[in-house]
Amino acid sequence: MAGFAPRVEYLAGFRCPLGGLAAGKPRVLCHGAEIFVSTGSELVYVYGQEGRLLTAVYRFPGRVWRLELSAPRRVLYVLCAQKGVYCVSLDQASRSVSQGDADDRDKNDDSEGSEEGEPPCPVIPVDPDACILPDATLCAFTVLDDMLVTLAQGPAQWKVQLFGCPCPGEDARPPGQIGEVELSTCSPLAGSLGEPAAPHLLPVLCYASPPGCRGPHGRTPGSGGFTLERALFGLLFGVDASLLESPAILCGLPDGQLCCVVLKTLVTSRLAPGDPKSLVKILHHLEEPVVFIGALRTESLAEDMEDTHPDCLVALGHRGRVLAVKASWDEAGDLAPELREYRLPGPVLCAACGRGGRVYHSTPSGLCVVDLAWGGAPQDSVQPDGGPGSLPSLLCPAGLGVCAVVTLSVLSEAPEGGTRLLALSARGRLMTCSLDLSSEASCPTRVTVANTGQKIKELLSGIGTVSERVSSLKKAVDQRNKALVCLNEAMNVSCVLLASREGPRPISCTTTTAWSRVQLRDVLMATCRVQNGSGFSLGQGWTWCVQVLTSPRASDPDPAGSATTYTIPVDQLGPGDQREVTLPLGPSDDGTLDLPVTVVCALHYSLREVVGGALAPTDLSEDASLDGCPPDMLPEQEGICLPLSEHTVDMLQCLRFPGLATPPTQAPSLLGPAGDPVDTFLGTRLGPRGEPAGPTSLRAKFLPPSVATIKVSAALLRAALGDGQPGVSLGCAALQWLLAENSALDVVRARLLSFVQGVAPDGTDLHLVIREVTVTHLSAAGPLQAVEIQVESPSLATLCQAHHAVVGRLQRMVVKHAAQSSRPPDLRVQCLHQIQLNHEMLLREVQTLRDRLSTDDEASSRATGERLLQVYRQLRSPSLLLV
Repeated sequence: MAGFAPRVEYLAGFRCPLGGLAAGKPRVLCHGAEIFVSTGSELVYVYGQEGRLLTAVYRFPGRVWRLELSAPRRVLYVLCAQKGVYCVSLDQASRSVSQGDADDRDKNDDSEGSEEGEPPCPVIPVDPDACILPDATLCAFTVLDDMLVTLAQGPAQWKVQLFGCPCPGEDARPPGQIGEVELSTCSPLAGSLGEPAAPHLLPVLCYASPPGCRGPHGRTPGSGGFTLERALFGLLFGVDASLLESPAILCGLPDGQLCCVVLKTLVTSRLAPGDPKSLVKILHHLEEPVVFIGALRTESLAEDMEDTHPDCLVALGHRGRVLAVKASWDEAGDLAPELREYRLPGPVLCAACGRGGRVYHSTPSGLCVVDLAWGGAPQDSVQPDGGPGSLPSLLCPAGLGVCAVVTLSVLSEAPEGGTRLLALSARGRLMTCSLDLSSEASCPTRVTVANTGQKIKELLSGIGTVSERVSSLKKAVDQRNKALVCLNEAMNVSCVLLASREGPRPISCTTTTAWSRVQLRDVLMATCRVQNGSGFSLGQGWTWCVQVLTSPRASDPDPAGSATTYTIPVDQLGPGDQREVTLPLGPSDDGTLDLPVTVVCALHYSLREVVGGALAPTDLSEDASLDGCPPDMLPEQEGICLPLSEHTVDMLQCLRFPGLATPPTQAPSLLGPAGDPVDTFLGTRLGPRGEPAGPTSLRAKFLPPSVATIKVSAALLRAALGDGQPGVSLGCAALQWLLAENSALDVVRARLLSFVQGVAPDGTDLHLVIREVTVTHLSAAGPLQAVEIQVESPSLATLCQAHHAVVGRLQRMVVKHAAQSSRPPDLRVQCLHQIQLNHEMLLREVQTLRDRLSTDDEASSRATGERLLQVYRQLRSPSLLLV
C-alpha cells in the first residue's frame, strides 16, 4: 500500500453540530456534474461540480436518513426519520419556489451551508404531499426500477415490505403492498410496544442481482445495488434465485445478523403455502451492528477479457469485524462458499468497495484501505493460503492520510489502478480524494525477503504500540475503578449522616475545653474528638475541618467576628476508630478572650482529589460515531461538606476556681493569667502597707461591682433538672447544672455548693450566687417559689459574657421543656404590664443618654456615663420571672 499517493480537494463546507457529524445518517450521491449531500439534518444539498457552487437546497419535513437517485427519471427518493419515503422530481421542484422566497430562506437558514464567498442558493421546501409512503417505523429502503423495498422496525421484529413505486407527478399513492416478511431477531428491540425507539445505527438494506438479470436502470454510485458472479450468487441465495433470475434483498441488522430474501419469492409469498418466514435466510452473524454490505472483484483478469462481475461479497461491522464470502473449490472438487472473518481497527464509520479487490473504510483516526485480491500476484509467487483464488488470511490496513469521514462513495476508477473517492468529513466538508497506485505497489502480496523483514519490523513495532496502549488503558481502568469505590463509600457515608439528623449520629464529634499551661501562659484548649460508629470507612479524599468562630469586639467594625479553619487529613478512619485534635482558643496576646466562641466540626470530601485523576483526558481516540458528549468535569464546589457538630464555648465553661482546688490536686502551673504591668506595679506598691494587693483588689476598690440577676420558677427548674441527688437543695442542683461543662463540676458537686467565686480568662473575679426566694407580687393565687441566679463582677465585659451564658442555658431549657410543662400559674396581668412599662421607660432613657454622650462636654459626659451604668444595672436585674 505504499504506492498510494492521496490528493485531497475540498469542494464545500456544510453546517454540522458541535462535535462533528455522526456516522450512519449522512449520505453523498453523485450523478454527472451534480453531487447530492445529506448531513443527517432535514436539508439535502445539490452541489454543481462545474460551477463549484451549491445550486439548490431541499428542506424536508424531518431528518434525512437515506437518499437514492433514479437518474433517467431525475427523481430523488428520500427517507425522513419518523415520516416516511418522499419522492421529489428534480426538474419540477426547482420551479416550485420563487427566487425571492428562496433568497430570503437562504439568508435566514443556509448561509452557513455554503463556502465563504458563494452566492446564496434557493431553499426549496418539500411539500408533505410528496410523501409516497408514510410510515414512522421505516429505517431503510431501496429502489429497484418500479419497486420500492423497505425495512421497518416493529416492536419485536424487523419487517421487509415490497411496494409498487409510482412515477413522479402521479397523485395516486402506491398501488399497495405487494409482499411482506418478518425477520427474526436475537433480542427484542428497544422501545415500547408499538413505538420502537429509533436505532442508533441504521440497518443496511441493499440488493444483489445475478448476471443477465434486468436490473434497475441508471444506478448511481453509492446506491444500494450490485451484480454478483453467477457461481457466488447461486451459492449464497440458492438454486431458486438463480433459476428465477431474481434479485436478492440483503439486510444487515444492528444486532449483527446478515439476512437475505429472494425478491420474486417475496412477491408471490401471499400465494405460496407454508410459513412466510421460511423465505428468510440468515447468511451470517457478525455479533455487532452491520454498517456496510458490498461486492468486489478479487481475481485478476486476463488482458483480452472484459471486466466481469464481482466474485466476493463483503460485510463490515461497526467494531471492525469483516466478513468476506466467495465461491471456491473444496478438496473433493465441488463448488463451495469460502468464508473468512477478519478484524480491523474500529469503529468503522463507513466503507466502499473499489477495483482491484480494495475496500476503503473510515475510522475516527482516518481513512484506510485493505486489499482482498490475491490474483494480482505473478504466477510464480508464493501463495501461503494454498492456491489461486483464495482469500488472504490477514488484512493489513494502510492509512491514506485523510481525516475521518462519515460517508464514502467511489466516483471513478482508472484501468491503471487510480481511484477517485467522494467523501464527507466529520466536520461537514465535502471533498474528493484521488488515489494513484504505482506499478511497483500494485502487487502488495509479493512475498520477498526484503518486504518480509519490513513486515516483521512493522508487526513488532505495532506490538510495542499495542502493549503501551494496553498498559495505559489498564492504568486508566484501575484509576476509575478506585475512584468508583471511593465514590461509593462517600455516598454511603453521606446517606448515613444525612439520614440521622435527629438522635445519635453514627459518625459523631464531641468538643471539650480545658485550661493548659503553654509557654508560661494559661491557654484555653479545645479538644475535638471524631468517632466512626458506622460500618463504613473514611479513606482517601476525606478531610476533617474544624472552624473556630469568635464573637466580635465592641471596637471591631466587622459584626461577623473572626473565623479560623483547621483542616486535618482523616487518612483512614475505619469502623470503631477515632481521631482527636487539640486547638488553642485563647486568650490573645492582650489577654482577652472574645466569648462566646463557636467550634464547628464538619467532614469535607474532595472530588478533585479522588476523581480528578480518573477524569483526566487520555490519549485514546474517541468514537466519532457515538452521539454522546464528553463526561462532565468537576463542579465548581469541588467537593461535598457534611456537618458533624457545633459547640459553643461561653464564660461558664472558661471559669477557673483556684479556691476550690484541694492542695494535693492544685498544680503550681495553674497560675492566673498575665495581668497588666501597671496593675502589677500598683499591687506591689500597695502590698507592704497592709492593703489588698493585685489587680482584682484594685478594681474592687476603685470600681463598684456590676450585678445581674435572673429569677426562675422553682417548678420549672425541678421539671428540667429531674429528681437529682437526694438531700441536695435546688440551689446546689441549679449551680451544678450551670457548671455542667466546667472542669470544676466534681468539686462543686462534692461540696454541695450553691455559690462560687471564680476567675474569668482576663483575671477578673466573678461571683455566682444561687438562692431560693419567694415572689409575692406576680401570682394572684399566692407567693411563688423561685430561684434567683446572681452574677457579680467588677468587670462589665466579664459580667455581660457570664450573663449571656446563663440566659442562653435558660432559653434552651425553656424551649426544651415548654411542651412538657403543665399549665403556668395565673399571673397578675396588671403587674406584668407595669413591669413592661418600666422597662420601656428604661430603654428610652438609655437611648437618650447615649445620644447625650456624643454632644456633652467632658464634665457632663462623666455624669451621663454614671447614670447610663445605673440604668444598665436596673435592666440586668428585672422583676420578671421565668415560669
